[in-house]
Amino acid sequence: MSGKPVTIKEIARRLKLSPSTISRALHNHPTIGMQTRQRVKQLAEDLNYERNQTAIFFQQGKTYTIGVILPELSEAFFSSAITAIEDAAYKRNYTVLLAQSHDDEQKERQLVEKMKNHRVDGLLVSVAKTTSTFDHFEKLTQYNIPVVFFDRIPPVRDIHYVASDMVVGTIEAVSYLLRKGHRAIGMINGPTTLYASSERRDGYVKAMQKNRLKFDPSLIVSCDLTEQGTTKALDTLLKHKRKVTAIVTFNDHIWLYASKHARDLRLRINEDIEFVSYANLPTINYMDHAPLASVEQFPYQQGQKATEILLDLLCHKEKPDEPQQGFYQVTLESQLVEKAKN
Repeated sequence: MSGKPVTIKEIARRLKLSPSTISRALHNHPTIGMQTRQRVKQLAEDLNYERNQTAIFFQQGKTYTIGVILPELSEAFFSSAITAIEDAAYKRNYTVLLAQSHDDEQKERQLVEKMKNHRVDGLLVSVAKTTSTFDHFEKLTQYNIPVVFFDRIPPVRDIHYVASDMVVGTIEAVSYLLRKGHRAIGMINGPTTLYASSERRDGYVKAMQKNRLKFDPSLIVSCDLTEQGTTKALDTLLKHKRKVTAIVTFNDHIWLYASKHARDLRLRINEDIEFVSYANLPTINYMDHAPLASVEQFPYQQGQKATEILLDLLCHKEKPDEPQQGFYQVTLESQLVEKAKN
């Protein structure tokens, strides 16, 4: 045995029939007699013949594969999202091709090109923190490859997306701290390139306006979502002319960096300084000095809904007579979940 896969041509040669006859027999075509079909199928089974799935996909014009590009699979948020994506995709007989941008725009661009070359039918994306231009996604329309963004979405109007309402979530977070008596509330925000950062800032401003308080822009400090960047941002807030007594952090990972640095500075967490964060990761329930509260962003639901939208778009591609009705833009309600009890 050569180890090479058996082809239709090999079966045809052995049975002295044409390849087209073999193909029709394997597909139970009515023009092929029962006896011939049985001979063909028996030999195919004896030779361990397997259909060339790539050729079938080529004939159908689709691969039943969707690509997923996200920043870091190691983050619990994205792990939960990819579980939902796989669950939803497999129910519709789609395979998931996963890639990580590691929060690098250039890597993200390369991955989009690779996904295109691998002929994915569609793409799910949570953009990298450094991505500032989005033409690499726009070019996919030339190849009829739909894209659905989730969680980290670009600041572009005509796109399909699923996201959590960070404006409302931030209003709840800041209002919660105001009710606890805090007035100098800092925010360690994400990079300005992320739309999620502007949403958090907008929510902070609206919370202040809602409570008839003056907004101080110097209480919001951006960071690059690294430990070093978080440490620098916290130092800036702690040196503020007003005594900052509470801080809203971009997510639970930033809270971890910030609280560690605060302890290194001999600050008592939830006494000298209090925190509220985002994402509501399960692990923070088992940590000492957890944030007072965390904004739940529902990663599983985001991944599930984004996949359902993408698969609906792919189904719609097969109905050229039915025009697409606008863009799917879904915003899930966020929820402030209280953690620490004082």
